[in-house]
Amino acid sequence: MKFVQPIRDKNKIEEMKNELLKYGYKNYLLFVTGINTGLRISDLLKLKVFDVKNRTHILIQEQKTSKEKRALINNQLRKDFERYIINMNDEDYLFQSRKGKNKPISRVQAYRILNKAADQVCINEVGTHTLRKTFGYWHYQIYKDVAILQDIFNHSASSITLRYIGINQDIKDKTIEDFYL
Repeated sequence: MKFVQPIRDKNKIEEMKNELLKYGYKNYLLFVTGINTGLRISDLLKLKVFDVKNRTHILIQEQKTSKEKRALINNQLRKDFERYIINMNDEDYLFQSRKGKNKPISRVQAYRILNKAADQVCINEVGTHTLRKTFGYWHYQIYKDVAILQDIFNHSASSITLRYIGINQDIKDKTIEDFYL
C-alpha cells in the first residue's frame, strides 16, 4: 500500500472539487464529505440517505474501531447533501454503485475516482486516506489544537496525529530546506 499525503494547497482542493464534478456530483460529494468530516473511507461508503437527511450530525459505529462516532454536518455540507439526496430513498447508499442495486461503491472504486481526478490536477500521493488526512491537516492549520484533533481521530497520542496529518513531515522538510553544507 502506498503512503498518501494530505492536500496542503487550498487551490488544489478546489481543483479537485471541480475535476470531480466533471465525473458526477456523487464523486464530488464523496470528496467534500471526506475532507469536511474526517471520517474513514470505510465509514463514508456505508452512509445511507437516512444518515444525513434532516440531521445535524452523522452518527455511526466506526468499522475499524467499533466505537461510536458523531460528526457534525456543517451548513455547507448539509446543503450539498440536500441537493444530492432530493430524489433518493432513505435506504439508498449515498455513494451507490452502478454495478449492483443498493450497494455502495467499493473502496477500490473510490480510490480510482480520487486518483483519476488527482492525476488530472497534478497531485501526487493521493489515496482514500487523503480525504481524512486533508481534513486533519487543515483543521490543525486553522485551530492549532492537536488535542481536539487527536480526539476527533480517536488516536492514542498527539504524536500519532501529527505524523498522520503530515505535520511532522512539514517540520522536517522546513528544517532541511535551507540546510546545505
